[in-house]
This record gives sequence, C-alpha cells and structure tokens, in this order.
Amino acid sequence: MASRGTLDDAALDLVDRWWRAANYLSVGQIYLRSNPLLREPLRAADTKSRLLGHWGTTPGLNFIYAHLNRAIRRDRQEMLFIAGPGHGGPAVVANAWLEGTYSEVYGAVGDDEQGMAELFRQFSYPGGIPSHAAPETPGSINEGGELGYSLAHAYGAAFDNPELVAAVVIGDGEAETGPLAASWHSHNFLDPVADGAVLPILHLNGYKIANPTILARMPEAQLEQLLRGYGHEPHFVTVGDPDDTAAAHRAFAEALDQCLAEIGAIQSSRRSDASGEASGSDPSGEASGDAEAPRWPMIVLRSPKGWTGPKIVDGLQVEGTWRSHQVPLNEVRTNPEHLAQLEQWLKSYGPEELFDEGGRLNPEIAKNAPHGELRMSATPHANGGLLLRPLKLPGYARHAVDVPEPGVERISPMITLGSWLRDVISLNPETFRLFGPDETASNRLQDVYEVTDKVWQYRIDGLDEHIARAGRVMEVLSEHLCQGWLEGYLLTGRHGVFNCYEAFIHIVDSMFNQHAKWLKVSRQLPWRRPVASLNYLLSSHVWQQDHNGFSHQDPGFIDHAVNKKAEVIRVYLPPDANTLLAVMEHCLESRDLVNIVVSGKQPSPTWLGPAEASHHCRRGLGIWQFAGSEIPGEEPDVVLACAGDVPTIETVAAAELLKRGAPGLKVRVVNVVDLMRLQDASEHPHGLNSRDFDGIFTADKPVIFAYHGYPALIHRLTYRRTNQGGLHVRGYKEEGTTTTPFDMAMLNGIDRFQLAVDAIDRVPGLAERHSLLRQSLQDSRMRARDHTREHGEDPAEIRDWSLGRG
Repeated sequence: MASRGTLDDAALDLVDRWWRAANYLSVGQIYLRSNPLLREPLRAADTKSRLLGHWGTTPGLNFIYAHLNRAIRRDRQEMLFIAGPGHGGPAVVANAWLEGTYSEVYGAVGDDEQGMAELFRQFSYPGGIPSHAAPETPGSINEGGELGYSLAHAYGAAFDNPELVAAVVIGDGEAETGPLAASWHSHNFLDPVADGAVLPILHLNGYKIANPTILARMPEAQLEQLLRGYGHEPHFVTVGDPDDTAAAHRAFAEALDQCLAEIGAIQSSRRSDASGEASGSDPSGEASGDAEAPRWPMIVLRSPKGWTGPKIVDGLQVEGTWRSHQVPLNEVRTNPEHLAQLEQWLKSYGPEELFDEGGRLNPEIAKNAPHGELRMSATPHANGGLLLRPLKLPGYARHAVDVPEPGVERISPMITLGSWLRDVISLNPETFRLFGPDETASNRLQDVYEVTDKVWQYRIDGLDEHIARAGRVMEVLSEHLCQGWLEGYLLTGRHGVFNCYEAFIHIVDSMFNQHAKWLKVSRQLPWRRPVASLNYLLSSHVWQQDHNGFSHQDPGFIDHAVNKKAEVIRVYLPPDANTLLAVMEHCLESRDLVNIVVSGKQPSPTWLGPAEASHHCRRGLGIWQFAGSEIPGEEPDVVLACAGDVPTIETVAAAELLKRGAPGLKVRVVNVVDLMRLQDASEHPHGLNSRDFDGIFTADKPVIFAYHGYPALIHRLTYRRTNQGGLHVRGYKEEGTTTTPFDMAMLNGIDRFQLAVDAIDRVPGLAERHSLLRQSLQDSRMRARDHTREHGEDPAEIRDWSLGRG
C-alpha cells in the first residue's frame, strides 16, 4: 500500500460531493420517472405511481462507498464492496453509474441526463431492475435481500486473494441473524500470508423495519467487549450532529485510514515471517505458525437512519427513526405537501453543482472514482467468471476400482473419492477448497490430509491433528458459514465442494434458495461470466446412520432443491465408487449450476468398471442387463428401477430373488444416477424424451421404483409419462431410529423382500402362480427382522450378500 499522508479538506470535500451525488441519484431512483435534474418544477406526473425501495440504509452505504473510493485511488488498493443491507440497492446502483461502469454494461443507461432518466425510471419498475443489490448490479456478489450472509461472503472472497480487501457493510438488523453472528468467527480461518483481508463496517443506524436494533441499543462499552471478544479491534465513528457532515467525514476517514494501516501491518509482518521461514533465514526464531492470532480491525459507524432525508413528515420525526426505512414520503402523487418536500429534499443536494448541463457528473467530482478495474463496480472479483481458471483434474480412472464381477467386492465410495480429491487439491493449491461442518473425516474423505491441513489461527495444541495456519480444508461447525464461504469463493472465481451430513444440509435451505436464484438471473446476463458450480456432496445419509438415529435421517433436501429452475439444478445418486468418481469429475467441470451428489460412506458393492461407470453417468440412467432376467428382443414383464446406493443393492437383490423363485419371469433392472433424467425433455435440460423413456421403462408394464428419498418426488418428476399409472415407488417414509441398515430398509419398505413381493403383486397372474414364493419372501423378511432384535445386527446372508453368491 502507498503512503497515506494526511487528510486535507479538499480531499474530504471531494468525498462529500460524491456522497451528495450518490444520495441524489438514490432518491431519484426511488421516486422519479421523468424530469431527473429538476429542470422544471416537480410535478406529480414526474413521480412513479408505485414507490418501491429502501431509503433508510442508503445514505450510510453511499457515505462508506465514497470514502472507500478515496482510499482505493490513493493506495491503488483492490477492493470489493459488499452491501449487507442489500435492500439499499439504490446506493450500489448509484455508485456504479457515477463510476461509469453502469453505462458501460448497460448501453441504454448512458452517463448523461437521458441515461439518468432511464436509471431512475427502471428502478423497481416493471421490466426494470430489482430494488436490491441483485445480480443485475455491477460490483455485487451479495443480493442482500435475505439478511445474514454478507460477512461470510466477504471472507469467501478474501480466501486465496492476497491483494484484496473485502469491505463489507453489516447492517445492525442483519447483525441480529444467526448466520451473521457465527460469521464473526471467520477470521480464525483467514491466513494473513496467503489470503486477503476483510474489513467489517458495522453500520448502526438504530432501527430495523419497525423496531430498534440490539447492537445499536447495547451500551458502547459492552459492544466493544463483544467485538473484541470476537477477535476484532473496533474503531468507533459516531455522527453526533447529522448536520455537521464535515466532522463526520473527517472522523470516518481517519478511522478508515487507521484500519487499512493495521491491515497492512498485519499482512506485512506475517508475510515477512513466512518469507523468512521459507528462506531459512531465521531457523531459531519463533515460527509464525506459533504466533498469536492477529486482531483484525473493523469500524463501527453510528449514523442516523435516513440521514440527509426529510426530518419531519406529517408532524412525525422521520430521520433517525424506523419511519425512514423504506419510502419517507409515500403520498407524493396525491399530497402536495409531500411533493413539495420531495422537491426540497432533492434540491438540498445541489444537483446543479453535481452535474453539468448535459446531465453528466461534474468532472471534478468524477475524480473520486478509481480507474478501470479498481472501481468497485468494475472489479473482476465481483464477476468471478472473468478470473475463473479450469481445474486441473486427475484422471478419475487412475483412482477407479476394478470390477471383475458386478456386485461382489465392497468398497467405500467416499474413501475412493477422498484419494481423488487429494490429488485435486495437490494440482490446484490456490483455487480449490473443501468445506464442511467438522465432517470431512467422518464422511471418509480423510485422504485429503495427506497433502493439506485444516486452516486455523487460534492456539494449536500438540494433540491436534491436521490443524495448521494454512490449509485447503475449511471445517467449522456451522453449515451457514460453510455455505457462505463457498458462495463467496465461487462468485469470485474459484472452485470448491461442500461435504455435509445429508440430514443437516437442510440448515442452509434458504441460503441455497438465494444462490440458486442468483445463478438463474446471472445466467441471463451476458456480461456476467459463468462461475464454477456449487457442489454439495452429501453423505452419512438416511440409510446409513450407525451411530445416530431419527434426527439424522432426512433425504428431503433433494425435494427442496428441485423446486428451483431446471436449468440450474442437477441431482446425482451414484450407486457405487466408480460412478461417484465419474459424477464428481463432471460436477467440478460444470459451470453456473447447483450439483447435489448423494453417496454412502460405508463399504458397498461395486457394480461398474471405470469405462462402464463413465458411460452410465453420461447416459444418466441405463438398463443393467447383468442384474435382470429379461430376454433380448422381448418386452420385460416388470421393471425394477432404483436410484441411490442402498436402493440399488436392494433392487438387484430383489431381481435375484425373483430370478431364482420365478423362473421365466422377465425382469428388467434400471438404475438411475441422474435423477433429472426422469423429467420430460420439455421440462429439464437433462430430461428424457417420451420415446426414450418408454423404451426403457415401457409404456404399460409395472414399474417398481426403489428411491433414496421421499417417494412422492418420483411421481412428481414422472407425472407426464405414459406409464405413470403403472409406477409404484418405495422410499423413505419417516420411519427411522438407531438400528441396523437392513432394518431401516425394512421399516421403510425398500428391502429386497418387499420389492420382490411388490413385483409379484403387480405382474398380472403372478401372485396366483407364485403364492408360495410370496409367502416365503414375507417369512424371510420376518426372520431378518427377528434376527436384528435378538442379535443387534443384520443376518449374515444380508450383511455379506453379493450378486450371484447369495
């Protein structure tokens, strides 16, 4: 960073004029549809009929943005602006327009008076742009409509970006959310040597929509203790007199400069130590790995909500209260007094001093904008696809297992994947991270620790394993943080995987919603470059909970996810180790998607060799001739379909029981690895057309489908299919406890005996001809259940079953 020098009045006056211009543009966006520079007296017809937007937080965001620009210009500092209160969208849009980026991205919104009119008209307007810092907003990676994720996003952006400062404004309403409260711990995972920095700016304007905020009312000494306890060095800036803006500017500028100096000192010290260790220049000195965790600076800004807006409206105080949260003057079309106040409010910023005759920003004020990609609205870090580099992926075949005979050898898919991910990390030491809530080893991915560690900045004890100051594995017992970090990491141009217990991924349901919405919109914006997909790897799933019970059994995240736009969502249920490798290779190469991969971690049968697994995954589903008993060239009598590793075992075992017990019955076994292949091609990019679907599942034969999750989803995905009426689905039906794997299958009706009985019941005439077989299957089922109750484990013939050797 360059020398900061002293603050001079001219520099702060430039900041103030920029702030006034941004405030003017923000008010104009909320209220005006014409007459943008008030060349004529303001009329009701110049205003919008529907006034939508949020003023209260906006002037504070503009204030901070203007000051950050001063520091960026002086230091040539790469900086990313994250607006936690994203409902202050007018501010982020206004600054993007002032910096010229908005007009570069959207040619119809020029940098003159006509462009300003369009900027105003389009805001929160049909066919226009949203009211938040949405994907349409240059410079944004945090929509901010759903609060709580800004600080986690900021840290995700800073990881592996050593030259970046992520300046994140945290609203005091957002600070009350659970995800944000957990996010204060994120600095414990920030490596000062290889990562960038995060500058949290806690903006206390006192109120939410209708209530005071906790941190604003907390005594300052207590608030300082809280923030210091979190590991930060807070710098307080309080706007005591809202009209004394000069004092406010000077106080904030001093605090900002002090914070940037402290960040620079921390980084310089730690990087110098690391350089010394690498060169061997100080072998006897204390290792930087043993140094105390740095105390990173932050700013606490207290300013009035709705600052510089109307102070009194209809006899009630507005500035500095919750009444300024959205639209302070809400009757400008019908109340002449409100219209007059709006005109006075807009003129208070002195637009004639801020913009020239053509409506362009005064060239002197424009000097506050940094140049090129140093503009926060134009930084490539906020359009991560510009920085994205493809991963170097190890050939999955080198990690695949040989399968001389299908369904015989048992291998843990997750252990197999762990060795592959180890090599992914080795080949991509600066662009790939593995995130998870304390479950990486539990999910059997421990091979990654052969080449990396879990990053940690607080005390490290001698008994700790795989803990270091730097590492590619991010483990914290907060699914919210894992998700938020990964989103920030992906949106700024890197790659990652979120591994989690299946049941507890529901904790981030809403965060997933927001990211899927972001991707849906960003895919429609040509200037937004594709980013790496968000990859969920879900294990310790519903059918394999040896140490846990009902609380850990919920496969419903898939149901939740498929509600989102089809072009964004992919769901994969690989049945064995090789298919898991093939699926993950595909997922890490994909862009602008949410990939959900569900796989067990316990040893399970291997079905397909490396080449066959690759072909099967590319098809998404297929007929397993080795498992069925159909005759080539003839229609099957029944189709046994499956999706998921445990349902696949039970389906293949059921087909074997039928082959032995009902000779001549033509059974087709279909395995589905890409769940979205079940949808019609008109509804999902991966959907099968009707001809292909009927060719596999038949148009009129009974289909017994064993599914990993809730059965209703399969009916929903296939509701357009010709043979939907012939489809019978077995899956999880909320019957669970701490029990054996096969008992879980029996409790929910996906076990091999029940599936075979289902086939007998649905093939015309089969029940009458094979009533003894049906009875025998039911007896076997009861014996298996009794065995679990007596011995506490599954029968050996179930536990050790293999295809063809039962």
